[in-house]
Amino acid sequence: MRRFFDLFYIFLGSPLIVLVCLLVALIVLIKLNSPVLFRQPRLGLNGKIFNVYKFRTMNKEYDKNKTLLSDEARLTKFGKFLRSTSLDELPSLWNVLKGDMRLVGPRPLLVEYLPLYSIQQARRHEVKPGITGWAQINGRNAISWNEKFDLDVWYVDNQSFWLDVKILWLTVKKVLARDGISQKNHITMDKFRGSL
Repeated sequence: MRRFFDLFYIFLGSPLIVLVCLLVALIVLIKLNSPVLFRQPRLGLNGKIFNVYKFRTMNKEYDKNKTLLSDEARLTKFGKFLRSTSLDELPSLWNVLKGDMRLVGPRPLLVEYLPLYSIQQARRHEVKPGITGWAQINGRNAISWNEKFDLDVWYVDNQSFWLDVKILWLTVKKVLARDGISQKNHITMDKFRGSL
C-alpha cells in the first residue's frame, strides 16, 4: 500500500519533476560544471548501505596544498538556494523508485555514524529512510541530534498512511517557509559524534 502511495505521487508529479530536474541540472552544469549529481553511500533499512543521489551544491576548490576546502568554503550561493528550497533532494526520487527509500521516513545518514548510535537510536533503521520525515517537519537541522533521533524512533513506533500524508503536507509548508535549514553556526548540521 505505502509503496503504491510513493509511486503514485511520483508519477502524478512526474511532468513537473522532470521539467524542474532538467532546469536545475542545466544550471548546476553551467555554474559548477560536471558532474551534476552528487552520490554518497548512506544507511538504509536494517543498516544496508546504498548510494543516495542529490544535485551538487558545492564546487571542487582546493587550497595551495591541494586539500579540498571546507564545506562552508565550497558551498556556492546557488547551492545554498538549492538546499534552502530542498531542490537538491529531487534526484533522491530515483532512490524511491529503486526501492532504497520512501517519500517519508528517517533521513538516510552517513555510514560512519552507524557505530556511534545507541541501541535506541539505531532503531531508526527498522524502516526505510525517506526524503522527508517526522524530524524534518519538527525542526530539520535546527534541532539537536538527540532530538532528531528521538523523533525518528517516534515515527518508527507510530508510522501510518495518514501520518505520512500529514508529514508530506507539512513538508511543503516547511520548504516554502525555508524553516530549519541549518543548525546555528553551521551551513547545515554539525557531524554526529555520538551521544554523551
